[in-house]
Amino acid sequence: MKRPVLLLVIAALVAAGCIRLGMWQLSRLRERQALNALVRSRLAEQPTTPEELLRDSASVRFRRLAATGVYDYDRELLYGARVHQGSPGVNFLTPLRVAGRDTVLIVNRGWVYAPDAATADRARWRERDSVTVHGYAEPFPDVPPQREGADPRVLYRLDRNEIARRVGAPVYPFYLVLTDSSDRAGAERIARVQPPPLDEGSHRSYAFQWFSFAAIAVAGASVLAFRRRRVAPGPGPRRSDHGLPAKSDHRS
Repeated sequence: MKRPVLLLVIAALVAAGCIRLGMWQLSRLRERQALNALVRSRLAEQPTTPEELLRDSASVRFRRLAATGVYDYDRELLYGARVHQGSPGVNFLTPLRVAGRDTVLIVNRGWVYAPDAATADRARWRERDSVTVHGYAEPFPDVPPQREGADPRVLYRLDRNEIARRVGAPVYPFYLVLTDSSDRAGAERIARVQPPPLDEGSHRSYAFQWFSFAAIAVAGASVLAFRRRRVAPGPGPRRSDHGLPAKSDHRS
């Protein structure tokens, strides 16, 4: 295969790969837009109760949720290896006991700084006992079972069954992400976990970059192939049997 043709084939393969990556970024953009629409619509709804949400468990995520009860700080767990603004820390998973219910609602009260991303002074970060909490619901994910580590109060996976075992009571199939302001006085406050940002991220610009790379690959290879054809050497002067240029047959 001639070099210009080989160059064009390679450029076409590179361009095809770039176009595929660009289309993947566009599909990610559509997924992000759909998620944004879901979050906006559900956060605009009126708050529901855990019992009402339990009857409509097919559409749990980002539903507004409110509950009144008493925090069980003695059974509180730490969700380790959490990052907030680039810093390591933990989230507090506090059981909320609702009057007349055996099932407890796990409340993610938010994040505090922890250098090892595993330990925190739970007593220091206690808030009120009797509360009415507001936030949004998140379903417990399907995760592999977690083995108990050195500290039985620390979790690294949101395993509902393991949480129920450590809390010592059945828990709802969803938890509440608290969005109320912290009631702690002073500068040290628990950083509440916020819903995902309602923007489109960088998917559109990444798609444009990949499509640009595809165009550059094809255009660059075409220019190089055209230049090679233009500078290709033609046939040299005809020579005699002695290696000298043959005399022209033209007579003046």
